[in-house]
Amino acid sequence: MRGIVEGFEGNYVIIEIDGETRDVDRSAVKFDVEVGDCVIFQEGTWVVDSKATEERARHMKKLMEDVWND
Repeated sequence: MRGIVEGFEGNYVIIEIDGETRDVDRSAVKFDVEVGDCVIFQEGTWVVDSKATEERARHMKKLMEDVWND
């Protein structure tokens, strides 16, 4: 399962999974996860997918550049 971290609320991490947001208990998410990270569920824990996060950041940057250059 894959998702994108949308934010943090109290003891929960909000993760978008397949277009829907879910509140996931912080104990099920690795401590180094940040807002905007792509995450993958492995062995009972949500961990950062570094490659997917970097690709997403590049894609978002390109989108922003395209908007400002129009």
